[in-house]
Amino acid sequence: MSLAGTATPAETLESTDPASGAVVGLFPVQDAEAVRAAVDRARTAATAWAALGFDGRRQRLAAYRGHLARRLRELADLVHRENGKPHADALLEITLAVDHLAWAGGHARRVLGPRRVAPGLLAANHAAWLEYQPLGVVGVIGPWNYPVFTPMGSIAYALAAGNAVVFKPSEHTPAVGTWLAEAWRAAVPDAADVLQVVTGLGETGAALCRAGVGKLAFTGSAPTGREVMAACAETLTPVLMELGGKDAMIVADDADVAAAAGAAVWGAMSNAGQTCIGIERVYATAPVYDRFVAEVTERVRGLRPGSDGDAAYGPMTMPGQTDVVRRHVDDAVAAGGRLVAGGTVEGRFVAPTVLLDVPETSAAVREETFGPTLTITRVRDAEEALERTNANPHGLAGAVFSRSRTRAMDLARRMRTGMTSVNSVLTFASVPALPFGGVGESGFGRIHGADGLKEFTRAKAITRQRFGLPVDLMSFGRPATAADALARVVALLHGRHR
Repeated sequence: MSLAGTATPAETLESTDPASGAVVGLFPVQDAEAVRAAVDRARTAATAWAALGFDGRRQRLAAYRGHLARRLRELADLVHRENGKPHADALLEITLAVDHLAWAGGHARRVLGPRRVAPGLLAANHAAWLEYQPLGVVGVIGPWNYPVFTPMGSIAYALAAGNAVVFKPSEHTPAVGTWLAEAWRAAVPDAADVLQVVTGLGETGAALCRAGVGKLAFTGSAPTGREVMAACAETLTPVLMELGGKDAMIVADDADVAAAAGAAVWGAMSNAGQTCIGIERVYATAPVYDRFVAEVTERVRGLRPGSDGDAAYGPMTMPGQTDVVRRHVDDAVAAGGRLVAGGTVEGRFVAPTVLLDVPETSAAVREETFGPTLTITRVRDAEEALERTNANPHGLAGAVFSRSRTRAMDLARRMRTGMTSVNSVLTFASVPALPFGGVGESGFGRIHGADGLKEFTRAKAITRQRFGLPVDLMSFGRPATAADALARVVALLHGRHR
């Protein structure tokens, strides 16, 4: 499978291995005309794709996921080279994406298919139907941190709902995006143009926003998300925003401290901390704080970043992210925080970093770091932990550790996030039936699950008169007494309720 584009050198984007700097491939920087042409091709293909129906699309999505499953290790190697994450983590990411493809294709009919609904009192002589129709073409702007799993959360569900997709991968992972599109063409040759890929920089993404797609799904930072929304507003293109997080873990008095520490370290350090739903801050109650800090500190001592097979995690994929990590760590220490592990940066490799006693006003607590760092704060009780968790403008995900099921579920429900795990981290992302998305600065809209399928459709309401009535209330020919009679009926049916 070719990873090179066809543009001239002056119009190419170079993708490199973040660990070694080796060139992974050259890709075209596509302009507005090229993007619009891709959308036009996808729009033409969308008509036939929608006409296949749920079963036809399910069969082709199954062929695609089968192709991915058979070439899983090839794709994982590419993810490792272009993104930098260890092979094992890349395999896990792709496996999750394949599982979501299976769920979306297998459940689309049940979620979106036509259904009869009760017509109610005023339309008792009518039959009423609800169905969900595809939007036509969905634009997807994907991230670099999970270049397969995250965009597939939009692509798979948009395709299953009957749409064509034009996918613009991150400029840091164009090889992965191109591979996914070429794999589709190989697996589903009779609907090859249903999944298009366009590569380039921010201007290419902006062109996709203005190209007349039915909806634009974006994953990235809140500042960039605002720019995407502004571009989409020019054509009243609806948007789905999956933005950043500053996800917190609450460790209650009765928590399994060792399990909580292990989960916090994985949530904070895996993928070099470049996980929007990763744990960046922990609020541990006073009775367990010291034990929790000791457990976390001990565990991070055994972690090492690198590009070899024994490394726990890889480099920072985006060069400028190391500057963000440095700024947050320096700001935390300057504000009185204590650095008890890590804090060093060598090239693009950041040591696992743990900070204590960091003020809530510090950037390390307020802003998304997106690096292998963790702040741990002592709180009076779980209620104070919840209050501090919810005070952050982000609201993507979080975790609660407590042996009390009732207490843990109560805290999870009151956490101001779109997703929460109890006695684990990140688990909700691996459940295809659950919606994925946040609130506040973390965006709006949902991918995954039934909500994710509906996100890429428009609800369509249809009524059909089954028989006429002696008195047509929705007519200028109705008797003068008809409205009063209706009011008496409504009073009899509903007026007794107080």
